Amino acid sequence: MLRLEGYEVWSAQSADEGLNLAQAHRPHAIILDLRMPLTSGLQFLRAIRAIPGLTNTPVAIVTGDYYLDKPQENEIQALGAQLRYKPLWLEELVTLARELLNPPVRD
Repeated sequence: MLRLEGYEVWSAQSADEGLNLAQAHRPHAIILDLRMPLTSGLQFLRAIRAIPGLTNTPVAIVTGDYYLDKPQENEIQALGAQLRYKPLWLEELVTLARELLNPPVRD
């Protein structure tokens, strides 16, 4: 959907593939799912934050889990990621991509 909107997109089927893509391409933003095979989105986020040059990359974690415990929410926030809930419709996904790529200027 984001490609149709003109964004350059890389997608991965596993966390390892995603980390390799992130290291190779240094994305301007990352959108990932909280529930991933063999790892969690939170573990993936920790790994992304450990890669030099990606420590401040805007990240959004998307989940269908409407209840997250407070420690998870706190860690997601501390690692600088946004949390969004499924379903994300096309307009919401495009808005999220725009927000990640063009964050508001803070005084």
